[in-house]
Amino acid sequence: MEENLNVHSYNYDLPEELIAQDPLSDRTASRLLVLDKKTGGISHRFFRDITEFFKPGDCLVINDTKVIPARLMGTKKDTGGAVEILLLKRLKDKKDEWEALAGPGKKARPGDVIVFGNGELECEILEIVEDGNRMIKFSYEGIFEEILDKLGSMPLPPYIKNQLKEKDRYQTVYAKNEGSAAAPTAGLHFTGELLKKIEEKGVSIARITLHVGLGTFRPVKVENIKEHKMHSEHFVITPEAADMINKTKDSGGRIISVGTTSTRTLESAADDSGHIKPVTSDTSIFIYPGYGFKVVDALITNFHLPESTLIMLVSAFAGREKVLNAYREAVKEKYRFFSFGDAMFIS
Repeated sequence: MEENLNVHSYNYDLPEELIAQDPLSDRTASRLLVLDKKTGGISHRFFRDITEFFKPGDCLVINDTKVIPARLMGTKKDTGGAVEILLLKRLKDKKDEWEALAGPGKKARPGDVIVFGNGELECEILEIVEDGNRMIKFSYEGIFEEILDKLGSMPLPPYIKNQLKEKDRYQTVYAKNEGSAAAPTAGLHFTGELLKKIEEKGVSIARITLHVGLGTFRPVKVENIKEHKMHSEHFVITPEAADMINKTKDSGGRIISVGTTSTRTLESAADDSGHIKPVTSDTSIFIYPGYGFKVVDALITNFHLPESTLIMLVSAFAGREKVLNAYREAVKEKYRFFSFGDAMFIS
């Protein structure tokens, strides 16, 4: 097996104390590791300096998905036993039916009814599907989103042990379209003011949507990464966004993608010339070294878990050795890692 296809080729040593447990009070105060993917050269800045790396005529692509408070704590209607439901995705054309994780599994069998809050929300387990996920159907009176906002909590990744004090800190400032089970974390560093400065520099901002599923964090459990199967995620590219991206390409500007989610969306919707079609679809694209990028010229991203599909995507973009070297440098310089951590700019 080629070295680059072995899952262990994407490992690195990370001291536990470098895993960020809380967001910084100022979103733009995160550190920024700048990596030149041609030379492997590294410099250290702060995220607020990112405007210096943009040129007039570039296009910044952001994912405007909104995280829903997808974690619900309930009890079984017949026995009172505690059950946790984690919403993964709403089923198409069936607004009250969802695919979800349920734990403990033995307490969530088809036909079971789970009650949340004071009974204002209930769900029935319809069936068990692949990976042990559950298909569930909610019943309630009123507006589902309002009830969920009241009863649900943010589904923070398992490596974050602290309670989130403000729900909106696990949202980007431009989050708009509800449907994600996890935040597109590279976007957490932006403020409205910073985006305004970027636009004033002559950079256009294209908004696309990919609803992030927990499959993003699914560990790669196969030795040969080619055998890993990605979960599918729903995405939307509007005619306006496609037009903005295509005009940038045609005029020689760069497409700067915010995060692995924006990157996967763009690459899923591109033709061989790097042009984007307006589309509403699902993608299970898995990008790893050997992949030829069609659209993305520069990438803003956080630091990702060892042996994850996300570090594989970044390695495909900048080269595995250069990325792992940058990660070693970030560890040495005590950068903060993962969802609430620091960022990289790769061009």
